[in-house]
Amino acid sequence: MEKNKKKKIVTENDIMKYEIAGEIGLIDKINEQGWAGLTAKEAGRIGGMLTARKKNKKKK
Repeated sequence: MEKNKKKKIVTENDIMKYEIAGEIGLIDKINEQGWAGLTAKEAGRIGGMLTARKKNKKKK
């Protein structure tokens, strides 16, 4: 029997995370293994870049 999964609402942060992952060459890894497949270093890099972009966006 298959459980019904709730569809996650895609936020602006999710979109930015995918964009950053694509820019630094991790999108294939994420598509194959999911976000949990990233190392702490890779996830931290994405998080740091996301934070920087949000700060820059806020300043404008």
